[in-house]
Amino acid sequence: MTRKVEIIATGLSGLVGSRIQEFLADRYRFHNLDLTTGVDLTDASSVKKAMEKASGEVVLHLAAYTNVDQAHAEKGNKNGSCYRVNVLGSRYVAQYADKRGSYLIHISTDFVFNGMKKTAYTEEDNPHPIEWYGQTKSWAEQEVQKIGGKYTIVRIAFPFRARFEAKLDLVRTILTKLEAGTLYPMFADQIITPTFIDDIAKAVDIIIQKQPQGIYHVVGSTAVSPYHLAQKIARTFRLNPRQVKKGSLAEYLKTAKRPYQQRLAISNHKIKKELGITMSTIDQALLEIRRQLYKV
Repeated sequence: MTRKVEIIATGLSGLVGSRIQEFLADRYRFHNLDLTTGVDLTDASSVKKAMEKASGEVVLHLAAYTNVDQAHAEKGNKNGSCYRVNVLGSRYVAQYADKRGSYLIHISTDFVFNGMKKTAYTEEDNPHPIEWYGQTKSWAEQEVQKIGGKYTIVRIAFPFRARFEAKLDLVRTILTKLEAGTLYPMFADQIITPTFIDDIAKAVDIIIQKQPQGIYHVVGSTAVSPYHLAQKIARTFRLNPRQVKKGSLAEYLKTAKRPYQQRLAISNHKIKKELGITMSTIDQALLEIRRQLYKV
């Protein structure tokens, strides 16, 4: 029997991490380090102790403070949870990954960009965050780059999957509200790049094997407005697309409590060209989710 490669991971209880572990369980043995296993990532000594005890050739750092609205309430507060988890936690994980000579896969976000570019963002574009969550994630990337060592920064965008009891992602929020007839108007003047988490898991597998160095956008192959996304979800799940009403981000921003990026089209050309990774279109991903949910 082939020995499973051991992976030290953080954040395996979350939306993305738990699916990666499920998807790759037959290939890798994961050791999870986060609050669910008694490791405080914001405490250097806690991370050091856990990393010294765990075995693994690769460190997969998924854990993050991802509540964008709550993060905004902490704006400028370097003692707040968002800064401590995203920046300090990433610093400590990167430091100890480097010390043990492990390859680090650091998961980041499209929210490092300001959403003002008229074409798709590539890995060559400089981060320019406009809200606190994105700012802390941009600083986390800088921590990884400063420490050096063997690493890849993987940026993901609007991740979604078929099932996850603890939290609804954007796609399942829209689906749930369409089924209940309670969907609010969806922005027609915003562009996002939804990403199927099963594809992220496949990409992580290839990155573990090839161990490239640098930044990669591991995102879906379709940039779409939330309005058109909701229509696609309605059609895929045989619901009435006429339920989907047009909303306006520009109008919403007049009273919104935090900034929103307007155009977050993200290019995945680099991972296809350099690593041979093809990400699903939104139509392909929605059909696969329907198949997983209803076995059709």
